[in-house]
Amino acid sequence: MVPTDQGGGVMRVDLLSETIAGLDEALTAVDAFDRALVAGLLRPQPAQAAGLTELARAVAGTPLADRVAKAAEKAADGAANEDHFVALAAARTALLGSVHDALMTRVEEATGRSRSEEAVPASGGQQAANLLAAARSWLSDLARSGWQGIDHDVVSGSAQVVSAMLPDPALRRLATLLDGFSAELAASCPGAALERIPARRWADLWSRAMLLTLPGAADVPVTGTATGRLLPLGVDVQEHATAAQAQVHAVFEPADGAAPRLVRAAVSLPKPDTVVGAGVWQLLRPHMSLLAAVSEGRSMDLAGMPVTAEGDLVWSDEHARPSEPADAFATARVALPTATDAATAPLDRHPTRIAVPVFLEGYAAQNDDDVLTFTVAGHSLAVDTDRIPTAGPLTPDAVAASGACIGLLRWDAGTFRVQPLAVETTVRKKAVAIHAGGWAGGTTDKAGVKAEKAATDAVAVLRERAGRLLRK
Repeated sequence: MVPTDQGGGVMRVDLLSETIAGLDEALTAVDAFDRALVAGLLRPQPAQAAGLTELARAVAGTPLADRVAKAAEKAADGAANEDHFVALAAARTALLGSVHDALMTRVEEATGRSRSEEAVPASGGQQAANLLAAARSWLSDLARSGWQGIDHDVVSGSAQVVSAMLPDPALRRLATLLDGFSAELAASCPGAALERIPARRWADLWSRAMLLTLPGAADVPVTGTATGRLLPLGVDVQEHATAAQAQVHAVFEPADGAAPRLVRAAVSLPKPDTVVGAGVWQLLRPHMSLLAAVSEGRSMDLAGMPVTAEGDLVWSDEHARPSEPADAFATARVALPTATDAATAPLDRHPTRIAVPVFLEGYAAQNDDDVLTFTVAGHSLAVDTDRIPTAGPLTPDAVAASGACIGLLRWDAGTFRVQPLAVETTVRKKAVAIHAGGWAGGTTDKAGVKAEKAATDAVAVLRERAGRLLRK
């Protein structure tokens, strides 16, 4: 049932600011372990031993209790082996998983939607045990050295492992994580000279990588197929110096009349660092016809499209064709409230992974000291304008002037925030919808055309230089 009396919206914003029991305690235990990793576990000091004990205490009474207690004791003595480090990584991951679940339960209450109860199985594929063991050994060395003790010799220990893993599709997920993690560490060497250490982030990457070295953990999820109508809501664009990704969030209506559900479709590609902003669409557009449909405001008919239990469409243009016009805000008002949220795989249960499509309407936008908030029925919700991409026409000013918003509900720095994907606003006394992915399929917008031309010129120069190098 959709909540009512919320300023015309469809979300109980008041619930998002209420305290969640046990949340702070779980995060405190995680932070205590993360601090222990900063100085390393080769010769732990009393403060580090206390952090390990706090982690073990936090999972007391769970199936992990005995194993983690022993691992914490060994680590406090500087005698931890790989199995002990795996146990500590599992405890940390389990605590953050419990935080994720508590937050998602609150999101369900606020949106009035339910989550899929479908299990997320793995394929059970075979992986090279020797390479997994080699990765686990390197990660154990990292834990012993700590972030303050990293140097190029320690970090470079991953290179041969990553090179051996990359050709194997079953190991590519872990290889990519290790490659990115080691590159980030290498750029920060020596650790002793760092003024600020991203302890939570590096511990996240270390824990996830450590668990992915367990046989079967990195298997590709089993996929089913999806046949029916896809109604796009918006596009989340993520851009880095050497890579870009567009992830389309949508409501899928099965042809067999089953309940609609939320799904995602993404395309990711490497890119030159000179291609930025709207230019990334030139790289992404040819690989997914869905981007053109989003830009044109159309639905798509799917026939046998592979889909995981987590709601990720394994996109293939041969399983999709453009269909009738479909306004994203009509979808948000009518179809979104009845859609089921996707299930979450065990290793993906982490607060930073929360990105739930929501719809807000009838709010008052306020901008104080460059911090934008929406006030709904007397309750404030922070707006994450930093996530608005430069690759589209949506701007913080347009969001501040809006009266309706499709966004992703996220949790960051201890609070819920909404990341705008599209807004309804008034431009020159005319109601218009502005989408972050408005330029995904091409544009006649002057700013978009100018940005695309600059990107075209940059790509042409790079191709010409590459051609010269190949001819030599």
